[in-house]
Amino acid sequence: MASASSSSSSVTPYNYSYIFKYIIIGDMGVGKSCLLHQFTEKKFMADCPHTIGVEFGTRIIEVSGQKIKLQIWDTAGQERFRAVTRSYYRGAAGALMVYDVTRRSTYNHLSSWLTDARNLTNPNTVIFLIGNKCDLEAQRDVTYEEAKQFAEENGLAFLETSAKTGEKVEDAFAQAAKHIFQSIQDGSLDLNAAESGVQHKPSGGSKSHSLTHDSAPKESCNC
Repeated sequence: MASASSSSSSVTPYNYSYIFKYIIIGDMGVGKSCLLHQFTEKKFMADCPHTIGVEFGTRIIEVSGQKIKLQIWDTAGQERFRAVTRSYYRGAAGALMVYDVTRRSTYNHLSSWLTDARNLTNPNTVIFLIGNKCDLEAQRDVTYEEAKQFAEENGLAFLETSAKTGEKVEDAFAQAAKHIFQSIQDGSLDLNAAESGVQHKPSGGSKSHSLTHDSAPKESCNC
């Protein structure tokens, strides 16, 4: 697990105030696992094997002076795993919906992914549209402008990223966390709701109980 830099030299694995549950969704091969690995390990893994079922990663970041642990579930994109991966949508505070800017088919399938996300998460779940592989500009098949319009029409935040170079990967995860934290601050997200995807834990306190599906080993994605 990689953690964000801190002014304190005594940071422990449990020194955080909140846990946010994320899911990463999208077609097979769009780079979901590589995005997770780039965010948690600061590395790009070429030739990532396709995820079977789900992979899991964590990282602690800081938002508005609060340390927040992100529990990130990377879901398989193949249709045959959809019945399994849909169960991970429940209780997600944030969803990164990823397509490949060089493969229009992955963009064309976004409406289906968005329908699942809207139906299976809570109304306050932050859904972030991610156009990955923006480093492959010469192979681009989906323009920034049309994806941005899709995001605006559906009330989504939007960024283009490169899991290979790391461009905007940090921003994608951090900006989603900022949106979630703002919902907590303005009272629109009920922390007592079972499906909120957020757990509050006083910083420096004892180890907190687990969120939904938090029974898997705490390992970063093996991309």
